[in-house]
Amino acid sequence: MQKSNLLDKIKSLPNSSGVYRYYHNNTLLYVGKAKDLKKRVKSYFAFTPSLRANPKNSPRIIKLIEEANNLEYTATNSELDALILENSLIKQMRPKYNILLRDDKTYPYICCDLKETYPRFEITRKVKKDPLTKYYGPYASGAKDLLEALYLCYPLRQMKSCKKRCIFYDMSRCLAPCEFSVKDEYENILKQALQALKNPKQMLQTLNEKMFRYADNENYEEAAKIRDMINHIKNLNQEIEVDLAKDVSFDVFAITNNNEFLSSTRLVINHGKVISVINEKISNKEGDFLTQLILANYKEGIIPNNIYIENYNENIKLLEEYLSNLANHKVNIKIAKTLEIKKLIQLAKNNALINLEKTENNIANKLKSFFNLGNTPYNIEVFDNSHFQGQAIIGALVSYDVFSNSFNKNNYKRFNLTSNNDYEQMREMLTRRINSFDKSACPDLWIIDGGKALLDLANELLAQNEINLDVIAISKEKLNHLAHRAKGAARDKIHFKDKEFNLKTSDEILQFIQKLRDEAHRFAITCHQNAKRKQDIKSSKLEQIGISKASIVKLLKYFENYENIYNASYDEIAKVTNKNVATKISQIIK
Repeated sequence: MQKSNLLDKIKSLPNSSGVYRYYHNNTLLYVGKAKDLKKRVKSYFAFTPSLRANPKNSPRIIKLIEEANNLEYTATNSELDALILENSLIKQMRPKYNILLRDDKTYPYICCDLKETYPRFEITRKVKKDPLTKYYGPYASGAKDLLEALYLCYPLRQMKSCKKRCIFYDMSRCLAPCEFSVKDEYENILKQALQALKNPKQMLQTLNEKMFRYADNENYEEAAKIRDMINHIKNLNQEIEVDLAKDVSFDVFAITNNNEFLSSTRLVINHGKVISVINEKISNKEGDFLTQLILANYKEGIIPNNIYIENYNENIKLLEEYLSNLANHKVNIKIAKTLEIKKLIQLAKNNALINLEKTENNIANKLKSFFNLGNTPYNIEVFDNSHFQGQAIIGALVSYDVFSNSFNKNNYKRFNLTSNNDYEQMREMLTRRINSFDKSACPDLWIIDGGKALLDLANELLAQNEINLDVIAISKEKLNHLAHRAKGAARDKIHFKDKEFNLKTSDEILQFIQKLRDEAHRFAITCHQNAKRKQDIKSSKLEQIGISKASIVKLLKYFENYENIYNASYDEIAKVTNKNVATKISQIIK
């Protein structure tokens, strides 16, 4: 599209709120929101002597405008609607120039349901609007160690469902309320545990005593476990030690940046103490970082009455309205004015600066540099599919988080597919994943188990939906027309855009991609086998003669297939299940 056509589109913009989108041909470059679309978009341009980028804009915006040759917009009923739509489109489409937050990440809370007769603690990522459920957090790290420390230091009800006293009672780690009436004593212990959550370091003396006791008894494994727990609690928030000496709860945000990165720190203050320090570091692109941070941080979880920031932001009133509706109570976003809050802002800013200065030499940066990816791939999704002669066709998605250096099994997905060949099965699976980007945010990178044809398919589907997402495909080395999966020795081919890479088997990038591909393959095979087993159970002779599904699953796990079951002796079958099942099977074998 010529700049003259772009000028016509600018002239036709309404003076209403909405979302605008800049394109280069069919590639989405940037999404923004505006209270007045015409006024906002015109501010990007100079109109004389011809249409060009406004020289008052930042260098990145000037580069964006020079690339843009098309403009689209969506009018909304209000500026708040525009804000929500903008955030949704950025998550789904990942425009080239927009700030991209990993806003699908949620942090855990420790919760305690006081409605229970004998309340206990557990970790959760979902917060229910229930005044009788206490939540502590969110915790950027250390939640599991904190929970285990509570159960070590206080004899609380350890198990969620318990009908009789168990080993925890014998170890003096539970009062066994399932058998004894200990309500008053339990309430006192619970109060102490709740107080310990506000100040976890008060548990250190008890933990140290337990650690030395284990060591004296030469139980070094348990002693080491408690030692690590102690270190994690000591380091829980060692960056910022603050006690406001009053019962107040609020959040603080601070931001700093350099030419390459933006860095933020969120302090969660609960009952006058900093209980969590949450850091974020992303590529320095265009957009309102603070607004996206707040929207991402309070997507789920507890929203405090007050949130403090350093400087004025034009979206404060919109964010207050949005968060108040979400929280069902009034939420205020305030500029830090008192000396006490300003000190917290400065502490948060110092922490953000430390995070900004940390040098990262992780695999995500190596992938970005080697393939020249559009974004640093911190969140990666990998796809594979599995079936046997067209039966139990399963698609699998596994998720990998580079920050935690681990597979995120909460985000694994299984797809029941209907197509008859690998190509159409992958199309079906990727299409369904794209359609879910509004609910589960778009990742930074896709890895496809397949060759150039499947790579082109993925890129085609993403282009059709205007989504900027890098895709890498990995195809197996072929030996005598068979796929070769030998770990550490397979010379798999890597496909990216129009290039093919034959990396050494010792190459870190190849080994990393292989590791992710192998996990997707394992998950796909497991899901397929489970689906196939269910289909087999439905059609088996065993079910027809009255053998329960639980017994059939036990037999299949032990004997692996039906043929082995039918060839097994009476005693073997009885050993796996019981004599009644063995008798029934013996009758049909005869």
